[in-house]
Amino acid sequence: MLEPPDAESRRAIEPVICYPSELLAPPDLDAYRAAFANYRKTDEVRVPPRDAATFRVPRGGVFRISSIEGPQVGDLNLWNADDVGERFYSGKTRALHGTHVSVGDRLWSNLPQLRPMATIIEDTLAWYGADEFGGRVHDVIGTRCDPYTGRLLSGDDYHHCCHSNLTRALADALGISLDESEPYVHDVMNVFMCTGFSREKGAYFMKASPVRPGDHIDFLAEIDLLGALSACPGGDCSATHSSDEAACFPLLVEVFEGDPPEGWHSADRNAYDRSHGR
Repeated sequence: MLEPPDAESRRAIEPVICYPSELLAPPDLDAYRAAFANYRKTDEVRVPPRDAATFRVPRGGVFRISSIEGPQVGDLNLWNADDVGERFYSGKTRALHGTHVSVGDRLWSNLPQLRPMATIIEDTLAWYGADEFGGRVHDVIGTRCDPYTGRLLSGDDYHHCCHSNLTRALADALGISLDESEPYVHDVMNVFMCTGFSREKGAYFMKASPVRPGDHIDFLAEIDLLGALSACPGGDCSATHSSDEAACFPLLVEVFEGDPPEGWHSADRNAYDRSHGR
């Protein structure tokens, strides 16, 4: 198809940021970290390779996800511990903070609540930045590997992809059936995963994660949380996922509790009146 005469001038129009993050009230990271220094560890959960596990964090608590035996990425879901209808909203988190998140960014919940669920207060991979391919770490763009897409592309059924792992884990945590659990499983934060979009087609890509044993990322829970983490069957996602081919390792989730920063309070639900113009 022929380009119009003004094609270059159309392309040259400068972009506008849709949701300027500087308009958000920033978290007081110094206060969060100072409080965390006096927290005590109250629980830990080991997430087996190619499987998922759940954990609970009280409001004001901190949870840490760590690499412990080898390079491994994880798919994270978060829910309001008292109402799983309120859950992590990766799309709005992406719109507010960008395609990848790190220290100072927050994980937001779905409409109509739209409030911070967790704030990232430490990230040992923050040094990575962006590589020559446009790859960054901790994305909120990937949806999670799932058996439906696997069936679509390969014709096979694979039951230990992250969607199925999270579905089983949530069903066990709530004592409900898989059919009841599955609708609550949602798009994830890909912890430790290195991803981006190709310049040629804008195709979503993954590459070997830079994570190594000892690396971790810390979140302060802004509300009471139920979390689920899947140790992805892709391992470090350097070559494949949704199969048993990649080397996979466990992940560790630790929960810490203590006195939150002075003046801190749990995140309020969004103040919009929900009248929608009527």
